Amino acid sequence: MLSRIAFHTVKNVSFNKIIPSAVGAVRCTTSQPSAPSPHDTGEFTHYAKSGTRFPWEGPERDVVNFPRPVQPEYPGKTRFLFIPEEWFEFFYKKTGVTGPYVFGFGLYNYLMSKEIWIIEHEYYYVYATAILIYIANKKFGSKIGNFLDKELDKEAEEIKSIQGDEIKNYESLIEQEKKLQWQSEGQKLLLEAKKENIFIQQEAIYRERAMHVYNEVKKRLEFHAQKQLMERRVSQKHMVDWVVNEVLKSITPQQEKDTLKKCLVDLQALASRG
Repeated sequence: MLSRIAFHTVKNVSFNKIIPSAVGAVRCTTSQPSAPSPHDTGEFTHYAKSGTRFPWEGPERDVVNFPRPVQPEYPGKTRFLFIPEEWFEFFYKKTGVTGPYVFGFGLYNYLMSKEIWIIEHEYYYVYATAILIYIANKKFGSKIGNFLDKELDKEAEEIKSIQGDEIKNYESLIEQEKKLQWQSEGQKLLLEAKKENIFIQQEAIYRERAMHVYNEVKKRLEFHAQKQLMERRVSQKHMVDWVVNEVLKSITPQQEKDTLKKCLVDLQALASRG
Protein backbone atom coordinates (compact mmCIF):
# COMPACT_ATOMS: atom_id res chain seq x y z
CA MET A 1 0.00 0.00 0.00
CA LEU A 2 2.85 2.38 0.82
CA SER A 3 4.46 1.75 -2.56
CA ARG A 4 1.13 2.53 -4.26
CA ILE A 5 0.80 5.80 -2.33
CA ALA A 6 4.39 6.73 -3.10
CA PHE A 7 3.86 5.94 -6.77
CA HIS A 8 0.81 8.23 -6.96
CA THR A 9 2.62 10.96 -5.00
CA VAL A 10 5.69 10.96 -7.26
CA LYS A 11 3.47 10.68 -10.30
CA ASN A 12 1.60 13.87 -9.43
CA VAL A 13 4.37 16.07 -7.98
CA SER A 14 4.81 18.00 -11.22
CA PHE A 15 1.08 18.74 -11.43
CA ASN A 16 1.05 20.10 -7.90
CA LYS A 17 3.86 22.45 -8.84
CA ILE A 18 2.16 23.60 -12.00
CA ILE A 19 -1.37 24.26 -10.78
CA PRO A 20 -2.22 24.67 -7.07
CA SER A 21 -5.82 23.59 -7.65
CA ALA A 22 -4.57 20.07 -8.44
CA VAL A 23 -3.34 19.64 -4.84
CA GLY A 24 -5.58 17.22 -3.00
CA ALA A 25 -7.45 16.18 -6.13
CA VAL A 26 -7.54 12.53 -5.08
CA ARG A 27 -10.56 12.01 -2.88
CA CYS A 28 -10.54 9.89 0.22
CA THR A 29 -13.76 8.05 -0.54
CA THR A 30 -13.66 5.00 -2.74
CA SER A 31 -17.12 5.41 -4.23
CA GLN A 32 -17.24 6.66 -7.80
CA PRO A 33 -19.50 9.66 -8.61
CA SER A 34 -22.54 9.23 -10.85
CA ALA A 35 -22.00 12.69 -12.42
CA PRO A 36 -18.72 14.32 -13.45
CA SER A 37 -17.03 16.30 -10.70
CA PRO A 38 -16.57 20.06 -11.01
CA HIS A 39 -12.82 19.46 -10.76
CA ASP A 40 -12.91 17.82 -14.21
CA THR A 41 -14.16 21.00 -15.88
CA GLY A 42 -10.99 22.99 -15.19
CA GLU A 43 -8.63 24.19 -17.86
CA PHE A 44 -5.82 21.94 -16.66
CA THR A 45 -7.93 18.78 -16.82
CA HIS A 46 -9.28 19.80 -20.22
CA TYR A 47 -5.81 20.13 -21.73
CA ALA A 48 -4.58 16.98 -19.98
CA LYS A 49 -7.43 14.78 -21.21
CA SER A 50 -7.63 16.23 -24.71
CA GLY A 51 -3.95 15.57 -25.36
CA THR A 52 -3.33 19.11 -26.59
CA ARG A 53 -0.54 21.45 -25.57
CA PHE A 54 -0.84 23.97 -22.84
CA PRO A 55 -0.75 27.63 -23.92
CA TRP A 56 2.65 28.05 -22.26
CA GLU A 57 4.21 24.99 -23.93
CA GLY A 58 6.27 25.18 -27.08
CA PRO A 59 5.55 23.43 -30.39
CA GLU A 60 8.25 20.81 -29.71
CA ARG A 61 6.16 19.23 -26.94
CA ASP A 62 5.26 15.70 -28.14
CA VAL A 63 1.89 14.86 -26.60
CA VAL A 64 1.31 11.87 -28.90
CA ASN A 65 4.28 9.66 -28.03
CA PHE A 66 4.60 11.06 -24.52
CA PRO A 67 1.07 11.78 -23.31
CA ARG A 68 0.57 13.81 -20.21
CA PRO A 69 -0.50 11.69 -17.18
CA VAL A 70 -3.77 12.70 -15.58
CA GLN A 71 -4.16 12.62 -11.85
CA PRO A 72 -7.26 10.56 -10.93
CA GLU A 73 -9.88 12.15 -8.73
CA TYR A 74 -10.67 8.92 -6.88
CA PRO A 75 -8.23 6.20 -5.81
CA GLY A 76 -8.20 2.86 -7.57
CA LYS A 77 -10.16 -0.12 -6.35
CA THR A 78 -8.49 -2.40 -3.83
CA ARG A 79 -9.22 -5.69 -2.14
CA PHE A 80 -8.42 -6.50 1.46
CA LEU A 81 -7.78 -2.79 2.04
CA PHE A 82 -4.40 -2.66 0.31
CA ILE A 83 -4.17 -5.09 -2.64
CA PRO A 84 -4.82 -3.27 -5.97
CA GLU A 85 -7.59 -4.55 -8.22
CA GLU A 86 -5.13 -4.57 -11.14
CA TRP A 87 -3.24 -7.48 -9.57
CA PHE A 88 -6.35 -9.62 -9.60
CA GLU A 89 -7.13 -8.62 -13.18
CA PHE A 90 -3.59 -9.61 -14.15
CA PHE A 91 -4.12 -13.08 -12.71
CA TYR A 92 -7.58 -13.42 -14.23
CA LYS A 93 -6.11 -13.41 -17.71
CA LYS A 94 -3.59 -16.13 -16.82
CA THR A 95 -5.09 -18.33 -14.12
CA GLY A 96 -8.73 -17.39 -13.74
CA VAL A 97 -10.62 -16.22 -10.68
CA THR A 98 -8.88 -18.41 -8.09
CA GLY A 99 -5.38 -17.65 -9.34
CA PRO A 100 -4.54 -14.63 -7.15
CA TYR A 101 -5.90 -16.33 -4.00
CA VAL A 102 -3.93 -19.52 -4.66
CA PHE A 103 -0.83 -17.46 -5.37
CA GLY A 104 -1.28 -15.47 -2.16
CA PHE A 105 -1.80 -18.49 0.10
CA GLY A 106 0.93 -20.44 -1.69
CA LEU A 107 3.40 -17.59 -1.25
CA TYR A 108 2.39 -17.30 2.41
CA ASN A 109 2.91 -21.04 2.99
CA TYR A 110 6.23 -20.96 1.14
CA LEU A 111 7.53 -18.11 3.27
CA MET A 112 6.36 -19.83 6.43
CA SER A 113 7.60 -23.34 5.56
CA LYS A 114 11.04 -22.17 4.47
CA GLU A 115 11.22 -19.89 7.52
CA ILE A 116 11.93 -16.95 5.27
CA TRP A 117 9.33 -15.05 7.23
CA ILE A 118 10.26 -15.71 10.84
CA ILE A 119 7.34 -15.55 13.25
CA GLU A 120 8.00 -13.93 16.61
CA HIS A 121 5.81 -13.47 19.63
CA GLU A 122 4.61 -10.07 18.31
CA TYR A 123 3.50 -11.58 15.00
CA TYR A 124 -0.13 -11.95 16.07
CA TYR A 125 -0.36 -8.18 16.62
CA VAL A 126 -0.36 -7.94 12.83
CA TYR A 127 -3.70 -9.74 12.61
CA ALA A 128 -5.13 -7.74 15.50
CA THR A 129 -4.02 -4.48 13.90
CA ALA A 130 -5.43 -5.51 10.52
CA ILE A 131 -8.77 -6.43 12.15
CA LEU A 132 -8.88 -3.11 13.99
CA ILE A 133 -8.08 -1.20 10.80
CA TYR A 134 -10.76 -3.14 8.93
CA ILE A 135 -13.40 -2.45 11.60
CA ALA A 136 -12.40 1.22 11.78
CA ASN A 137 -12.61 1.46 8.03
CA LYS A 138 -16.08 -0.09 7.95
CA LYS A 139 -17.46 2.07 10.76
CA PHE A 140 -15.64 5.37 10.38
CA GLY A 141 -14.03 5.19 6.93
CA SER A 142 -16.92 6.78 5.03
CA LYS A 143 -17.32 9.53 7.64
CA ILE A 144 -13.64 10.34 7.65
CA GLY A 145 -13.58 10.21 3.87
CA ASN A 146 -16.55 12.55 3.57
CA PHE A 147 -14.99 14.92 6.08
CA LEU A 148 -11.70 14.97 4.18
CA ASP A 149 -13.59 15.37 0.89
CA LYS A 150 -15.37 18.41 2.31
CA GLU A 151 -12.06 19.83 3.43
CA LEU A 152 -10.64 19.22 -0.04
CA ASP A 153 -13.66 20.89 -1.64
CA LYS A 154 -13.34 23.80 0.78
CA GLU A 155 -9.67 24.17 -0.08
CA ALA A 156 -10.48 23.95 -3.78
CA GLU A 157 -13.17 26.61 -3.38
CA GLU A 158 -10.72 28.84 -1.53
CA ILE A 159 -8.20 28.40 -4.32
CA LYS A 160 -10.91 29.12 -6.90
CA SER A 161 -11.99 32.21 -4.96
CA ILE A 162 -8.39 33.40 -4.82
CA GLN A 163 -8.08 32.72 -8.54
CA GLY A 164 -11.35 34.58 -9.18
CA ASP A 165 -10.14 37.53 -7.09
CA GLU A 166 -6.90 37.58 -9.03
CA ILE A 167 -8.81 37.47 -12.31
CA LYS A 168 -11.05 40.33 -11.17
CA ASN A 169 -7.99 42.25 -10.05
CA TYR A 170 -6.31 41.77 -13.41
CA GLU A 171 -9.54 42.67 -15.21
CA SER A 172 -9.77 45.87 -13.15
CA LEU A 173 -6.14 46.61 -13.99
CA ILE A 174 -6.91 46.04 -17.67
CA GLU A 175 -9.91 48.38 -17.45
CA GLN A 176 -7.76 50.94 -15.65
CA GLU A 177 -5.11 50.62 -18.35
CA LYS A 178 -7.78 51.11 -21.03
CA LYS A 179 -9.02 54.17 -19.14
CA LEU A 180 -5.49 55.54 -18.96
CA GLN A 181 -5.08 54.95 -22.69
CA TRP A 182 -8.36 56.80 -23.27
CA GLN A 183 -7.13 59.62 -21.04
CA SER A 184 -3.87 59.71 -22.99
CA GLU A 185 -5.92 60.20 -26.16
CA GLY A 186 -7.59 63.11 -24.37
CA GLN A 187 -4.13 64.48 -23.63
CA LYS A 188 -3.44 64.41 -27.36
CA LEU A 189 -6.60 66.42 -27.99
CA LEU A 190 -5.60 68.81 -25.22
CA LEU A 191 -2.17 69.27 -26.79
CA GLU A 192 -3.81 69.97 -30.14
CA ALA A 193 -6.08 72.54 -28.46
CA LYS A 194 -3.08 74.17 -26.77
CA LYS A 195 -1.23 74.31 -30.08
CA GLU A 196 -4.26 75.89 -31.73
CA ASN A 197 -4.51 78.37 -28.84
CA ILE A 198 -0.86 79.29 -29.34
CA PHE A 199 -1.48 79.77 -33.07
CA ILE A 200 -4.44 82.06 -32.24
CA GLN A 201 -2.27 84.07 -29.85
CA GLN A 202 0.42 84.37 -32.50
CA GLU A 203 -2.21 85.50 -35.02
CA ALA A 204 -3.55 88.08 -32.52
CA ILE A 205 -0.03 89.40 -31.86
CA TYR A 206 0.62 89.55 -35.60
CA ARG A 207 -2.60 91.49 -36.23
CA GLU A 208 -1.85 93.83 -33.32
CA ARG A 209 1.58 94.58 -34.69
CA ALA A 210 0.21 94.99 -38.22
CA MET A 211 -2.38 97.48 -36.88
CA HIS A 212 0.37 99.33 -35.03
CA VAL A 213 2.41 99.57 -38.23
CA TYR A 214 -0.71 100.72 -40.10
CA ASN A 215 -1.40 103.46 -37.55
CA GLU A 216 2.21 104.63 -37.57
CA VAL A 217 2.30 104.78 -41.36
CA LYS A 218 -1.08 106.56 -41.36
CA LYS A 219 0.24 109.17 -38.89
CA ARG A 220 3.29 109.80 -41.02
CA LEU A 221 1.20 110.14 -44.17
CA GLU A 222 -1.22 112.52 -42.43
CA PHE A 223 1.77 114.53 -41.16
CA HIS A 224 3.15 114.85 -44.66
CA ALA A 225 -0.33 115.75 -45.99
CA GLN A 226 -0.76 118.47 -43.32
CA LYS A 227 2.75 119.70 -44.00
CA GLN A 228 2.08 120.03 -47.70
CA LEU A 229 -1.26 121.78 -46.97
CA MET A 230 0.40 124.26 -44.60
CA GLU A 231 3.17 124.88 -47.08
CA ARG A 232 0.55 125.56 -49.78
CA ARG A 233 -1.43 127.92 -47.54
CA VAL A 234 1.71 129.79 -46.53
CA SER A 235 2.72 130.07 -50.16
CA GLN A 236 -0.76 131.33 -51.17
CA LYS A 237 -0.81 133.89 -48.33
CA HIS A 238 2.64 135.02 -49.20
CA MET A 239 1.63 135.29 -52.86
CA VAL A 240 -1.54 137.30 -52.01
CA ASP A 241 0.36 139.63 -49.72
CA TRP A 242 3.00 140.15 -52.35
CA VAL A 243 0.40 140.88 -55.04
CA VAL A 244 -1.48 143.31 -52.76
CA ASN A 245 1.68 145.06 -51.77
CA GLU A 246 2.77 145.33 -55.36
CA VAL A 247 -0.63 146.69 -56.39
CA LEU A 248 -0.59 149.20 -53.55
CA LYS A 249 2.87 150.29 -54.53
CA SER A 250 1.75 150.85 -58.13
CA ILE A 251 -1.14 153.26 -57.10
CA THR A 252 -0.15 157.01 -57.03
CA PRO A 253 -1.59 159.51 -54.53
CA GLN A 254 -3.54 161.32 -57.30
CA GLN A 255 -5.09 158.04 -58.43
CA GLU A 256 -6.06 157.34 -54.83
CA LYS A 257 -7.77 160.74 -54.52
CA ASP A 258 -9.63 160.26 -57.79
CA THR A 259 -10.75 156.83 -56.72
CA LEU A 260 -12.06 158.19 -53.40
CA LYS A 261 -13.97 160.96 -55.14
CA LYS A 262 -15.44 158.45 -57.57
CA CYS A 263 -16.54 156.29 -54.66
CA LEU A 264 -18.21 159.21 -52.90
CA VAL A 265 -20.08 160.16 -56.05
CA ASP A 266 -21.28 156.60 -56.46
CA LEU A 267 -22.45 156.49 -52.85
CA GLN A 268 -24.40 159.76 -53.21
CA ALA A 269 -26.03 158.50 -56.38
CA LEU A 270 -27.06 155.35 -54.65
CA ALA A 271 -28.41 157.30 -51.67
CA SER A 272 -30.49 159.56 -53.90
CA ARG A 273 -32.06 156.55 -55.63
CA GLY A 274 -33.01 154.95 -52.35
